[in-house]
Amino acid sequence: MPTSILAMDEKASQRTAAIAAHVSMRNSSTEVTDTSILGQGNPMADMAAERSKASFPVRELTYFLDGSKDMTALKERIMTELERDPVFENIDFYDLTKEQLRERTMSRIARLIHYITSEREEVSHLRLSLVGLMDMGLLTRTGVHYGLFFGSLRGSASPKQFQYWVAQGAAEMKGMVGCFCMTELAHGSNVAGLETTATFDERTDEFIIHTPQIGATKWWIGGAAHTATHTICFARLIVKGKDYGVKSFVVPLRDPKTYDLKPGVSIGDLGKKMGRDGIDNGWVQFSYVRIPRQFMLMKHSKVDRHGNVTQPPLEQLTYGALIGGRVSMAADSAQMSKRFVTIALRYAAVRRQFTSKKGEIETKILDYALHQRRLLPLLAQTFAMQFSSDETSARHRELMRKIDSTDPSDLKAMATVIDELKEVFTTSAGLKAFTTWACAETIDQARQACGGHGYSAYNGFGQAYNDWVVQCTWEGDNSILALSAGRGLIQRYLEVQKGGKVPSQTAYLSKIAVLKCAKAGLRQIDSVAVLSEAWEAVAAAVVSKAGESYVSLTKKGSTADEAFEETSQQRFLAARIHTRCFMVLKFFDRISSARPEIKSILTDLAFLYALWSIENDAGLFLQAEFFTSKQIDEVRELCNSYCRKIRDQAVPLTDSFNLSDFFINSAIGRYDGNVYENYFVQVKRQNPSKPQAPYFENVIKPFVHRDAEVELDVEELDEDEA
Repeated sequence: MPTSILAMDEKASQRTAAIAAHVSMRNSSTEVTDTSILGQGNPMADMAAERSKASFPVRELTYFLDGSKDMTALKERIMTELERDPVFENIDFYDLTKEQLRERTMSRIARLIHYITSEREEVSHLRLSLVGLMDMGLLTRTGVHYGLFFGSLRGSASPKQFQYWVAQGAAEMKGMVGCFCMTELAHGSNVAGLETTATFDERTDEFIIHTPQIGATKWWIGGAAHTATHTICFARLIVKGKDYGVKSFVVPLRDPKTYDLKPGVSIGDLGKKMGRDGIDNGWVQFSYVRIPRQFMLMKHSKVDRHGNVTQPPLEQLTYGALIGGRVSMAADSAQMSKRFVTIALRYAAVRRQFTSKKGEIETKILDYALHQRRLLPLLAQTFAMQFSSDETSARHRELMRKIDSTDPSDLKAMATVIDELKEVFTTSAGLKAFTTWACAETIDQARQACGGHGYSAYNGFGQAYNDWVVQCTWEGDNSILALSAGRGLIQRYLEVQKGGKVPSQTAYLSKIAVLKCAKAGLRQIDSVAVLSEAWEAVAAAVVSKAGESYVSLTKKGSTADEAFEETSQQRFLAARIHTRCFMVLKFFDRISSARPEIKSILTDLAFLYALWSIENDAGLFLQAEFFTSKQIDEVRELCNSYCRKIRDQAVPLTDSFNLSDFFINSAIGRYDGNVYENYFVQVKRQNPSKPQAPYFENVIKPFVHRDAEVELDVEELDEDEA
C-alpha cells in the first residue's frame, strides 16, 4: 500500500488507534448496543471492520493484478513521485476553469517530459496510465504527441525519415510539439472518405496540402489551438491526376521560435467542450500549403522524385498501428472503473440508512441486496476488463514484433501475419467499444449508488464522466467499431465453412455442431466448464446466424456491401456477444494460474461476471436452447448468492487495486472511511464563506429591494380576535 494511503495527521492517528482496539467488538451482535467513544455507526470503525473480513491476502492479489511484486513496487514508486510533486497537486481540480486547466496541463507536461525521455518505455506507459487516473486531459494532451504524432512517425515513417524527425526534436518534444490531423468536420470514422488533398507537384518535388471545402476542415485536433508546431495530416494522395487514397504527411503548422502560423495554415480554438478542457482542441485549414515530398511518411506507400507510386503488397499492415490505441483504451476502461467502483463500495460500506426497529443502528447500504446487485457485478466486470485487456495487449505486442521482423517480400509469411492481424483487429475493435461503454455505465451507476453526494463535484463522478465519454466516440465511434468487428466475425464464419483455419479467439466456430447439441442439463451451472461452454454456444449461434443471413442475401443478388449493411443489427449483436464471450473465457484462463490463497475469491468474481452476463442476455441462451427457463431462474438466484458471498470481500477487493487517496480524489471514497469530515472540510476549504455574493450589488440587491406594489402591515398577520 503506498505510504500516502496510510499517512494521517496526529488526530487521525489517534482515531485509528481507538478503532483498532475496538474492531473486535464491531460485529453483527454488538453493533446495536455499541456505546463506545467512537459512537454508533462510526464510519472509520465501519471501514476497519470491513477490512478485518478479508478472506484472502490483499497484497498477493495486488501482485497478481500488477503482474508481479516488482511491478507493484515500481507502480508505488511512481505514485509516490507524482503525489509528492507540487506540480501535480490536485486539491482544487474540480474548481478550475478551462483556461486554468489548459495552463496547468501544459506545466504538467513540462514535468512529465523528464520522465518520458529518461525512462524505459514500459515504465513511461505505467506512469501515463496513473496520470490518466488523476487527470484525463493531461493524459490525452501528452498522448496526442507521443501516442499519435510520435507513434505515427515510428509506425509509418521509413527508418531514415524517423531518424530525421527524432533529430528535429520529436522524441523529446523539444522545438517540436505534434498533433494529429485525421478527423474532419464532415468525416470521422470513415477515414477512407477524408477530403483533404495532398497533390504531388513533380516540377518542385513537393506536395500541396489543401482543404478543398469547409467540410474538409480538420476538427477536434488536440493541441492544435495553442500548442502544436507540426502535425501528422491524413490527406488523399493525388499523383498525376490519380487518387491513391488516404496517406499520412508531416506538415509544419507554426514557427517553433515565434509560434507564428506558417503561410497557408489557418487555426482556431474549438473552445468549451463536455470534458477534458485541459486539451486545446482546434480546427485547422490548409490553403495550398507546400511541403517537401519526403514529408510523406513512406514506410509502406512511397512516391519517388518522378511521381512513381509504390503501394504495399498488403495494405492491411498500415492499420496495425490503430490496434494499439484501442487496446490501451480497454486497459484505461479497467483502470478508471477501479477508481469509481472503489469510491462507491467504500461509501456503501460506511453509509447507513434506515432501520427496521426504533433505536437500532441504521443499516449499511452495502448490506441491502439491491445495492449489492448494483455494484458487485460492476466490481467483477472491472476484473474481467483488466484480464481481457492484458491478454489483448500482450498479443498486440507480439504481433507488432512479428510485423517488424518479417520480410515484406515474403508474401507467404506476411499473409500469416496479416491473418493474425485480422483476428486481433476484430477483437480489439469489440473490446474498445464495449469496455469504454461499460466504464461510462460504471461511472454513472456508481454515482447513482452514492445518492445525492454522488452529484457533488468533490466526489469526482461528474468531471470523470464528462472526461471519459469521449472514449466512446474517438479513435473509432463505438457503434462503427462494433459493426467492423461483426463484419470480421462473419468473414471468419465463412472461412470456417470453407474449411479454413480457425483462429483461437473464434475457435467456437469450428465446433458449432457440438455446441448446438450442448445442454446444461442437470449439471452444476456455476462451473467453469458449463459457463465456458454456454458462452461459446451462444456466441457460435449468434455469429452463425449472422453469417447465414449474409449468405442468404448474397444468393438473392445483394452485393457484399449491401449484404453487410442489411445484417448490421446482427453484426452488432455478434460483436457484442463475441466480446463478452472473450472476456468471460479470458477471466477463467487468467485465474487458472492464480495462487490458491487468491484463486477462490477470483473464481467467485468470475462466476458472478459470467452469470450476471447470462442474466442480461437470457433470451439468447433460451433461443440457443442451452438453458431452460427454469435454469435461467437458477442463474438469477446464483447471481444473488455470489453477491452475498462477495459482499464481505468488497472493500478488501477494492484495496487490492492499490490506489491511494490522491488518485481516487473523492471525499467520500477515502481509504480511512472518514467520509463526512473529509467531505465537509473540502467543501469549506474550496468555498470559503463570504458576507456577500460577488454579484450581490448588481443582481441580488436590486432584485430584493425593488419597489413593492403593495406594502403589508405586519399587524394584519394577527389572527382575528372576534
